[in-house]
Amino acid sequence: MTGRNQSIISEFLLLGLPIQPEHQNLFYALFLSMYLITVLGNLIIIILILLDSHLHTPMYLFLSNLSFSDLCFSSVTIPKLLQNMQSQVPSIPYAGCLTQMYFFLFFGDLESFLLVAMAYDRYVAICFPLHYTTIMSLKLCPSLVVLSWVLTMLHALLHTLLMARVSFCVDNMIPHFFCDLSAVLKLACSDTHVNELVIFIIGGPVVVFPFLLIIVSYARIFSSILKVPSSRGIHKAFSTCGSHISVVSLFFGTIIGLYLCPSANNSTVKETIMALMYTVVTPMLNPFIYSLRNRDMKGALRRVLCKKKKSFCV
Repeated sequence: MTGRNQSIISEFLLLGLPIQPEHQNLFYALFLSMYLITVLGNLIIIILILLDSHLHTPMYLFLSNLSFSDLCFSSVTIPKLLQNMQSQVPSIPYAGCLTQMYFFLFFGDLESFLLVAMAYDRYVAICFPLHYTTIMSLKLCPSLVVLSWVLTMLHALLHTLLMARVSFCVDNMIPHFFCDLSAVLKLACSDTHVNELVIFIIGGPVVVFPFLLIIVSYARIFSSILKVPSSRGIHKAFSTCGSHISVVSLFFGTIIGLYLCPSANNSTVKETIMALMYTVVTPMLNPFIYSLRNRDMKGALRRVLCKKKKSFCV
């Protein structure tokens, strides 16, 4: 029984992206630029929130954690993709594959939970403005963050441990640019019914429930906004919520399409492109959509730069 559960192979081969060899350098430069923008943008947000006391509020607590999650989520896959694009043998060790899978699930789930917390924060701020400080207390907000970290950690660990029990015999070529859970399962030569059952019983709700909670929150927000006669307030709120919902739809839509729809109906190229959307594009756009267009963030940036300038002059 023990021998059957042990993997014979020591590494996987990541087939990467369907890119022509003559375009390899161009796409390498593109993905490297996008990754650097992602890292820089999210680091700026985290640093500003840490340094500026005006941003020590519930919304920016969630936002700093979201930026950290985006930074790590992108770092789980993109550096390895860039390395493999310059390598003759784009391989990843068996242990490295499981590690990448764990952190991919962890930070992906963490992002969805944090998006729910941010949607709830906006719901309370718009629908119950007079009770905002009471509801979003110093006890509740850190508790929501800690709960998000713990739940996603357990969920990612469950899938990784179940994957560690699966046997792999001969085929070790993953038609993806990272160790995607469903792509690796297709290579198994042992029974994977338990893995697939857990994906649909636990993995499904982990994706669907946060998405539904966000939709419900914004439905209540829009209902509350429409009751306010101020056209300026309506335009401002709809503009902010519209940007948030567009990114939420991009993030959750691709994940739901990939992991909750029958994988046999998805071509390899389609799966890869959809994965690029939420592993590369979304983490890069989040800093601009959530923060860098935000007046509070711009004010914090000016205050921090002024302090640094004065310190330098002294």
